[in-house]
Amino acid sequence: MIGKLILATILTGLITGLFITFYELLIIFMTYFIFMGDPLKTIPTLPTWYLYFVPTVAIFMVNYLASKDNNIREYGVSEIADSITENKMILKVKTLFLKVIASALSLSSGFTVGTEGPSASIGAMIAYQIHKFFKLPKMLIKMMISVGASAGVAAIFVSPLTGIAFAIENIAYQFIKQYVTYLILASVIAFAITANFLEPITFFHSAGRILNNDYIIANLFFVPFITAFIYFYLFLKKKVLHFIDIELFKNFHKYRNHIFALLGGSVIGTILLIEPQAAFSGKEMVVKLMNQENHIPVFLIFTIIFLRIIGTTVAIYSNAVGGVFLPLMSIGALIGYGFGELLTHYYIFDIEPFYFAAIGASIFMGVIMKLPLTAVILSLETTFDYNVVIASGISLVLVEYFSNIYFTIKKNYVNKADKIERSS
Repeated sequence: MIGKLILATILTGLITGLFITFYELLIIFMTYFIFMGDPLKTIPTLPTWYLYFVPTVAIFMVNYLASKDNNIREYGVSEIADSITENKMILKVKTLFLKVIASALSLSSGFTVGTEGPSASIGAMIAYQIHKFFKLPKMLIKMMISVGASAGVAAIFVSPLTGIAFAIENIAYQFIKQYVTYLILASVIAFAITANFLEPITFFHSAGRILNNDYIIANLFFVPFITAFIYFYLFLKKKVLHFIDIELFKNFHKYRNHIFALLGGSVIGTILLIEPQAAFSGKEMVVKLMNQENHIPVFLIFTIIFLRIIGTTVAIYSNAVGGVFLPLMSIGALIGYGFGELLTHYYIFDIEPFYFAAIGASIFMGVIMKLPLTAVILSLETTFDYNVVIASGISLVLVEYFSNIYFTIKKNYVNKADKIERSS
């Protein structure tokens, strides 16, 4: 049994690594094809109607695919595992390919969703098929799905420890003592494959173990600053759009997906027209902000923050297939960079804004997704800088506490529209 499990884990890591490489390269190809080159360069030259046409048609196509196979929608990994175990969900090979197509359409057309959610699901689907192929016991379904999810996240971030932490916090905590070695094996193999093709998130200004107290002290001022933006994001998602979903569309529930698809296409088209950098997954933006040496105008930063928050929340309700891990990181990086620019502008602390871009990326994602361990490990694995890691760890606890005073953040539903509560 152990030999069969090791072989199944190795195959999961290998196939997931190759599949995620194909998935990421497909998104890049489709993006350049749709926008006729590098979108940040070509979008200003394209006609206005085209910028609205592309995301609108893409999201209607995604909703059509979802109507044919509901399992391609964005679900949490733990939900997938529970549904399969309880025989509520059957994942076919066709579902895997439709998931890739729907996600690639969403991302390449400008929707502000990330690649990590589909990557975790793709890894989970591959692991499930391998579980069936080897005829492993039913009790190992959740374990194999967590192995696949870990491999998927490790592959897309080119960061094995982040993949392991993600799986542990989402599902593998139930059997971590027994099966952690399999998570490690699959994650490292998937990482080794994608490391040859994909670029990781890298922080080029790492100070290593050298601590600068200015960053630790300034971080205490950053806590209320980023908390305010988290309140705005949650207010927009949980109050405004949730209200629209329930109250305004209750008489048109049959056409709910069509209306939100039209709204989503219009919003993303407007974002592409105003500021193309505020669209897409946000990975390039995170890397750029974390390594930015030239100052960026504060007004531009906060304009992009506002547009990305709007775009991310609307994308969720439009049923765009993708995660929120990367979009939330990009919003946090923008908030952190903006905070750093304000401090340096008024000569309050002698700091570099890119440090707070790295800190903000971890905090915003970690709090909204309720993944504090993953956030801290990601900050360590991408920066190798104690100034970032310590500040992120302290802030995550404080910001999460303040955010939960008014909002109840549920891990299972951060990447989809909030469930509609109906009175009986």
